[in-house]
Amino acid sequence: MTSAAEQRAPAGEPAAGSGQPAAANGARRAVPPTPAVWPGAPTPLGARFRVGPDGVAGTNFALWAAGAEAVRVCLFDEGGRETRIPLTELTHEIWHGFVPGVMPGQRYGYRVDGRWDPWTGARWNPAKLLLDPYARAVDGEFRLPPEVYGHVRDWPEQQAADTVRDERDSAPHVPKGVVVHDDDDWSDDHRPKTPWADSVIYELHVRGFTRLHPGIPRELRGTYAGLAHPAAVEHLVKLGVTAVELLPVHQFAHEDHLLRRGLRNYWGYNSIGYFAPHAAYAAAGTTGQQVGEFKRMVRALHAAGIEVILDVVYNHTAEAGELGPTLSLKGIDNRGYYRLQGDARRYADYTGCGNTLHVVQPQVLRLITDSLRYWVTEMGVDGFRFDLAAALARSMHDVDMLSPFLAVIAQDPVLRRVKLIAEPWDIGSGGYQVGAFPPLWTEWNDRYRNAVRDFWRHALPDVREMGYRLSGSSDLYAWGGRRPYASVNFVTAHDGFTLRDLVSYETKHNEANGENNRDGTHDNRSWNCGAEGETGDERVRALRRRQLRNLLTTLLLSTGVPMLVAGDELGRTQRGNNNAYCQDNEISWLDWSLLQDPGWRALYDLTARLIALRHRHPVLRRRAFFSGRSQTADGLRDLAWFTSRGAEMTEGDWYAPAATLGMYLSGRDIPGRDERGAPVVDDSFLAVLHAGDRPTGFVLPGPPWAEQYEVVVDTAAEEQAQAPGAVHPAGARITVPERSVLLLRVA
Repeated sequence: MTSAAEQRAPAGEPAAGSGQPAAANGARRAVPPTPAVWPGAPTPLGARFRVGPDGVAGTNFALWAAGAEAVRVCLFDEGGRETRIPLTELTHEIWHGFVPGVMPGQRYGYRVDGRWDPWTGARWNPAKLLLDPYARAVDGEFRLPPEVYGHVRDWPEQQAADTVRDERDSAPHVPKGVVVHDDDDWSDDHRPKTPWADSVIYELHVRGFTRLHPGIPRELRGTYAGLAHPAAVEHLVKLGVTAVELLPVHQFAHEDHLLRRGLRNYWGYNSIGYFAPHAAYAAAGTTGQQVGEFKRMVRALHAAGIEVILDVVYNHTAEAGELGPTLSLKGIDNRGYYRLQGDARRYADYTGCGNTLHVVQPQVLRLITDSLRYWVTEMGVDGFRFDLAAALARSMHDVDMLSPFLAVIAQDPVLRRVKLIAEPWDIGSGGYQVGAFPPLWTEWNDRYRNAVRDFWRHALPDVREMGYRLSGSSDLYAWGGRRPYASVNFVTAHDGFTLRDLVSYETKHNEANGENNRDGTHDNRSWNCGAEGETGDERVRALRRRQLRNLLTTLLLSTGVPMLVAGDELGRTQRGNNNAYCQDNEISWLDWSLLQDPGWRALYDLTARLIALRHRHPVLRRRAFFSGRSQTADGLRDLAWFTSRGAEMTEGDWYAPAATLGMYLSGRDIPGRDERGAPVVDDSFLAVLHAGDRPTGFVLPGPPWAEQYEVVVDTAAEEQAQAPGAVHPAGARITVPERSVLLLRVA
C-alpha cells in the first residue's frame, strides 16, 4: 500500500506525518503506512464505533458533502501527529469508509476538497481541518488565529478578502472530534414526564449555577457533575421546580471580537457541534468522558423528579458570515448547509449572527432532527427550547407554519412526544410570530413579560392586556386545539435584566462588555423605585423587595407555564448589565451567599411557597381556557373580574385607566377529570393586584362568589406567614396596601 507520505498532497495540504521533526542527519523519519479503509456504510452519519466484518472492531466514518471532490478523515495521535485516510466510497452524496482498529477516544477531523469559487458559494479548502457535524464529543478549544479562516483574513483589500483562499493548515489550532462508544443502557432511568400544565420551568446556566455553590466540591463547580451533585439538586427540589431549562450545552465557540477583548461567550449561543456536550463543562475529561458525565447528570435530575430541557441553537452556527472562520459546515458544503443571498458570496442573515442554516435542505433538516433524536434517545433529555425558532420555520424566505421543519417535527414519533418550546421570533421581515406556532408547541410569551412589567411600574393605559395575560392569553392561543399551557409565562430571562435589576435600574449598564454600552436592548420596561442602582436608602430597598414579591406572585398565580430564571428567587444582580452574554464571572454567576441574608432568604421562601401552592391547587394550573360563562343556576362563573368597588367589570371598566384588578378563579368549574375519571374540584380564590402608589379600598364580592375570604398571600408583608391569615366577610371593604398583591381563599 502506498504510504501517506508518498501520496501527493493537494495544494496547501501537507502530507500525513509532515508535522514530525526531521531526523538529526536530515533524513525524514519513517512514516507508518496509511491504515486500511474498508467500504463501510453511509449510515449512520458521523463516526460510529462498531464491530465490522470478521469481528474486527473499528469505526465507520460517514460524511454528507454533496459537491465535494475528495474527503479525507484525519486521525490524530496524542502527540498531535496526523494520519490522513481517503474516503473513496460515495453513496447518495455521503462519503464513507470503515477503518479497522480505530477505537473510542480516537481524535479526528475531516479535510474536504473541491472548488474555490465564493461567487457561487463554493468555499472548499483542504488546508482547513473540519469538525464532524455529527461528532459525539469534542476535544480542545476553538481559537481564531488567521489559520482557521478559509480566506486570507488579513488580505490588504478587505472588501475582497473573503475571495482569496488561505493555504495555511488549521489543524494545530482547532479542536478535534472524538470517537465515542454509545453503549449506555437507560433501563434504570425514569423520566418524570410532568404534564405541561403542572410544569414550573427554571432556566439556568450549568456553569453559572454551580460555580460558586459552597456545597459543591471545588473540582465539580461549573460542570455537569456539579449540577448533578446533591447540593445543587436539593435547591431545585426545595424550590419545587419541575424542569431545568439549560442554556446551550451543545459544543460552542467564542467569537473573535470577544477573544480580542479578553472576553468569552458565556451564554453559548454560538453552536458548532450539535451532538457534543460542551467540553468545558465536564469535570471528568474531554476525550469522550463528557458524554457519560452529562448522562449521569440527567439521571440524577430525573431521580429527583426534574426534567431536563435544552436551549438549542439550530438557526445559525459559529462560522458567522463570509468573513467568519471555516470550522465545519462552511468547509464541508457551504451551499448545501447555509442560506445564501442572490449574490451567493453573501449569507442570508435572519439571526443577527452572520448566517442562517438552510433548513429547507433535506440534509440540513436531517442534521437537526438526528441531533434532536440523539439527545432524547441517547442522552435522556425531555425537551427543547428553540432559539429564534421563526428562522427554522422559514421556507424559502417567509415564515411558514407549514414549513418542512415544523412538518417533520409534527410527525416524528420521538420528537412529537417531548416538550417543544419556541422562541417565536427572529430578526428578519415578518419574524415576529408570537401565538402563531401550531399545536404541540409552546411559546415564550413576551407579551406576558411586557404586560406584567408595565402593570407593576404603572405604565399600562388600562387593564385589558393584563386580564388576557393573567388568564392564559386566550387571545393568542385559543385556536387549533391549543391550551393555556401553550403560553410559557416569564418576567425575566437570561437575556435582559435580572428580576432584582428590573426594580433597581432604569437604564442598562453594559460597560463591562467593552462596547461602550451600545449593546443590549434599550426597551427594559423597568423602574428603579427612586434610585439608580444599589442604594443605602432603606425606603427604596423595601419598595424594591415588595416589587419583587409582586412580580413573582403574579407570575406564579397566572394561568400558563411559569418560567423562573435561576437566582431571581435569591435577588441575584448583574449590576445593571442587561446583556451579560460575555460575562463569565461574578456578574453572571449565582451568589449563593444571598441565602444567608434574611431579606433575600424571605424572597426564596415566598417563591417556594407560591410554587407549592400552585402544585396543590389545580385551579392555578388549568388545562383548558376559562369560558367566563355560568355553568350553574346561581350564576357563578369559572372566571370573573372585579373593580375595587366589588362590582363585576363592565366593558367600560376594561378601557378605563386603573391600577387595581380583582380576579376570581372558581375551583368548582374546572374542566376535565382526574386519572380515575372523577371531576376535578378545588378551592376558589380571589387575587387582588394593586399597582397604585397609595393604599386603596377593595370591596370583597358577596354571594354567590363567597361568604367569607381568608388571606393566603399578602406581598406587603416582608415575611409571609405559613399559618392562615386574616378572615374577612364577603361584602367587607378591606384596605389593599400600595403596590401589593392579596391572594384570598374562598372560605
